[in-house]
Amino acid sequence: MGKISGSKHLKRLAAPELWNIPRKAFRWVVKPSPGPYPTDGCIPLQILIRDYFGLAHKAKEVKFILNKGYIKVDGRIVRDRGFPVGLMDALYIEKLNKSYRILPSSKGLIPHPIPPEESQFKLRKIVGKSTIKGGCIQLNMHDGYNMIIQVSDPRNPVEDQYKVHDVLKMDICKPLILDHFKLEKGVYVLITGGHNIGKFGRLVEVVPGSLTSKASAVVEMKDGSKISTILDYVFPVGYNKPCISLPT
Repeated sequence: MGKISGSKHLKRLAAPELWNIPRKAFRWVVKPSPGPYPTDGCIPLQILIRDYFGLAHKAKEVKFILNKGYIKVDGRIVRDRGFPVGLMDALYIEKLNKSYRILPSSKGLIPHPIPPEESQFKLRKIVGKSTIKGGCIQLNMHDGYNMIIQVSDPRNPVEDQYKVHDVLKMDICKPLILDHFKLEKGVYVLITGGHNIGKFGRLVEVVPGSLTSKASAVVEMKDGSKISTILDYVFPVGYNKPCISLPT
């Protein structure tokens, strides 16, 4: 009988290059559980606890930590060692009383320490948008979160102020929008992929795409230099200054 689904196992040599793990010390590594992020766009919780934070030496110790409920992701206790932790997710370690946010860097995704007040919100990028029954608007976020915007008059949806590539600053525990960062000239943006991953600056220009090329954006760095990247890698993070702590 043929194979129905993909493999449940992952070899270390085949793991994403951006994972900070030894490649030849062991043969296997935990595979991310199914979720909103692709394998090369997340870090399994076991790797974060053991290889990034050094809180455990073996998978058995990681299971003990998770079963005790010491780890929270986006305000929820997580006990799955393969749970995929991705861009902008907020991680809280109870025993250390420390909070981290998953951010892009030149070395890939990294857990960046943040103050307690920053762990109470999360930035979500709108990657899809559709109209559902009743004329209401459904927003699809980069982390798999969906939000419905109620519309009083479908023929004149004044509540529809959100566009694809915009970012919503949302409460970590409830569906409450705290701020809205539009993709427009002058907004601070973080680059989440490509050769310039981890860099941030002000958005200068958006270049429309064509049949043969994707839409791109020009970003001005702090030193005045300008770089170009595709629009999908641009993540607005604030107007006057970034609303989150960023790696230096």
